[in-house]
Amino acid sequence: MILTLEQYIKRKPPCHSPLDSRAALLRKSDCMEKTAWPWPDSLDALVAAPNHHKLVLDNERVRVLDTHIPAGDLVPVHTHRWPAVYYTIAGGDFVRYDAEGKVLLDTRLHPNPTGQPARFIESLPPHSVENVGPNEIHLISVEMKY
Repeated sequence: MILTLEQYIKRKPPCHSPLDSRAALLRKSDCMEKTAWPWPDSLDALVAAPNHHKLVLDNERVRVLDTHIPAGDLVPVHTHRWPAVYYTIAGGDFVRYDAEGKVLLDTRLHPNPTGQPARFIESLPPHSVENVGPNEIHLISVEMKY
């Protein structure tokens, strides 16, 4: 089916299947069509972890964040409300924890694929990230508010 630009803009959000099957946290059980975000705005990355996330652009369609995680830093518990493309400028090993501190992903045990600097990741519920490598991690994320 071919859509006009107006139809494309007004369309319902598509259901996405996760591209990173290693972390159950990235899976969606249902298509999240305009469902209420269950976590408070105080957990938004810009509010809960402002020392690590900087706003680059924000409009009705996307939000772009510049994320820096120095070596040895633990980013406070925060959320990412919208699915996003994460582009790695400077990678490194990290551990992602859920809100209770349970390890969700340790890249020392399950490395990210090399040669793939961009990844699509669904919305992230409350989590923290610890940079366990010797260098700063630097990411740009483009969150899609569809």
